[in-house]
Amino acid sequence: QRRVGCCDVAVPRPTPLRSTSIRTLADLLGARAADLPDVSVTGVTLDSRAVVGGDLYAALPGARAHGADFVESAAALGAAAVLTDSDGASRVSAAGVDLPVLVVDSPRAVLGEVSAEIYGTTDLTLRMLGITGTNGKTTTAYLVHSALTALGAATGLIGTVETRIGDERLDSVRTTPEAPVLHGILAVMAQRGLGTCVMEVSSHALAQHRVDGVVYDVALFTNLSQDHLDFHHGMEDYFAAKASLFTPQRARRGLVCVDDAWGRRLASEATIPVQTIATLHAGQEATEGSADAAPAAGTGGAGSADWLITVDAADPAAFHLTGPGVDLHLRSRLPGDFNVTNTAMAAAALILLGEDVDAVGAAVLTDPHVPGRMEAVTGPQGSPRALVDYAHTPEAIRAALHALRPSTPGTLVVVTGAGGDRDRDKRHAMGEAAAEVADLVVVTDDNPRSEDPSSIRTALLGGVEAARAGGRHGIRVLAIGDRREAIREAVAAVWSEGGAATVAVVGKGHETGQEIAGVVHPFDDRAELAHALDLAASSATR
Repeated sequence: QRRVGCCDVAVPRPTPLRSTSIRTLADLLGARAADLPDVSVTGVTLDSRAVVGGDLYAALPGARAHGADFVESAAALGAAAVLTDSDGASRVSAAGVDLPVLVVDSPRAVLGEVSAEIYGTTDLTLRMLGITGTNGKTTTAYLVHSALTALGAATGLIGTVETRIGDERLDSVRTTPEAPVLHGILAVMAQRGLGTCVMEVSSHALAQHRVDGVVYDVALFTNLSQDHLDFHHGMEDYFAAKASLFTPQRARRGLVCVDDAWGRRLASEATIPVQTIATLHAGQEATEGSADAAPAAGTGGAGSADWLITVDAADPAAFHLTGPGVDLHLRSRLPGDFNVTNTAMAAAALILLGEDVDAVGAAVLTDPHVPGRMEAVTGPQGSPRALVDYAHTPEAIRAALHALRPSTPGTLVVVTGAGGDRDRDKRHAMGEAAAEVADLVVVTDDNPRSEDPSSIRTALLGGVEAARAGGRHGIRVLAIGDRREAIREAVAAVWSEGGAATVAVVGKGHETGQEIAGVVHPFDDRAELAHALDLAASSATR
């Protein structure tokens, strides 16, 4: 195995290797080629440490350093040529490195196109499904992947938790990998005979050209709520990044959930053919504008949607999905209204990809086992219900707790924190969302990173107090910085209630590390919650 493109994820190298002339790449980009030697490249990377002999090293300008400053290391590892900007070219020359240099104004903006040419992914045989949105990307991707697997289809998955190439599983570092990694993975998937690739498409990836060179057969939009405003310049910028997936350069057709205002706006502004899907709950009429008012002019709510999800009043996990030529009675294997919508979107997406309607109706019922998403943690007899979820936005926390509230006759406990060096404005709202639904809120540390953990907890506690002032006077709150101790205290607080209580540990989900002051310590919420249940059981029998 080698690292294709960058240090996101290790994947097998496509074989046989393609050989692409640097002059061919220059012609592709409209760059000057006359003074370039006729050398060939067989791979591409933007990480100097991951260079393999024959690679094109993409030396990109960065916030802290220029990739060209590491060109000597890249050359020592066997780089055949360099792709960079004029500043980078000057740095390569100053370093005395004798490699062909392909100069463009914005190397990142052409990296997808270059990677597709080098790895031969310009005409993919794979069906491509891309999923974007603030919440639900991972769950929906797993639902589609598990359904296709149940149908006997060899399928690839690229997302926040892992990359799957058929039966091979590789850990992911980010939701959507850099363009060289992505095209390398797609080349391997195609070579191994996979038929479909299901992938999460983050707003960062869209803004940073990571998915350039890929055209999705179907693009999905789940929802939009406040997140990543440390990267995006406000919600308009965040929306624009997501909306760019629904253009001819990136997708052929779309499926847009219009349960929120941003979805309705996207459906009206998309420049590719889109179908809309809406959720209709018991007692709600399918009328125009049945969801919240849009931030700008857009389509209506459930009444005008192409696909309608009608939730069963007697059984919230059961629903009726109707659409163009489709009439299915289905059931979500995961708790919560949002997972009903995720399941319905997965079914509709499969049908839009061309799968048989009846076969989809059966296959989508397969348990997807989504790591860290409403994932149950089993404890000794007498334990409260316990689970871990990745919810780390106000809306996701609120939705997760609302999903658990009806089936929790006793105390509903949430353990929550917020990541450091990220969107600070959402922290107050996260604490408020937790306190609006839970009976006991345990505020703790998530990944403080370089920030003072106590200042993050203070912001969350401010949100809890706002909920109290708004009428949630009986809410209890604990502030415990040590996440391990916080989880143990949460379990101990409701142990006597047994299965009547629920403990939800949210924020980190599938993650297996906690970053504090630049150091990542081993930490898995699922393992810590299981251990806390064992400790409480042991203490109760003494």
